[in-house]
Amino acid sequence: MSRNVHARTAARASALALLYSGDITESDAASIVEEGAYPADIDLPEYAESLVAGVVEHMAELDAKLASTSENWALDRMPVVDRAILRLAAYEMLYVDDVPVSVAINEAVELAKAYGGEDDSSRFVNGVLGRIARSLDDAAAADKAGGADSPEPDAEGGEPSEPGEPAASAGSDAETESQAEVQ
Repeated sequence: MSRNVHARTAARASALALLYSGDITESDAASIVEEGAYPADIDLPEYAESLVAGVVEHMAELDAKLASTSENWALDRMPVVDRAILRLAAYEMLYVDDVPVSVAINEAVELAKAYGGEDDSSRFVNGVLGRIARSLDDAAAADKAGGADSPEPDAEGGEPSEPGEPAASAGSDAETESQAEVQ
């Protein structure tokens, strides 16, 4: 993998730590960054700063999207770390053009496996983000078809995903390598 791939993965972990800290202390995570009030052992590359700033800037929209797609879970009842992971990934999915949706989901699932608040955090994160991805696909298909409600094939050109199915992983090895380079 390229150095950029590792750098972005590390930046996501740093951004997660700051978003989590902000949520726990009921502080603005962007203020924590601006004031340098984070532990010295957190490496804070530019991409991490931009993620934190973006999540904070779009918090209301992100929370609304998460609340509408997290079946049977109120946002304030989610484990704090899972909520931070979901906000981070949803931000990348909705607002960062150079990160493919599947990469944002896969990275979030890996963060949930490493830091998740529950044993099944990775499944929960995958399910919520998968529903967001399907809503993005549906919106894109509707725009493309001029508002028609027909299902669109998934990103790999296969059959449309059924509700309740987990989000698809990044397709073939060649596609995965190509997407990894974009990270």
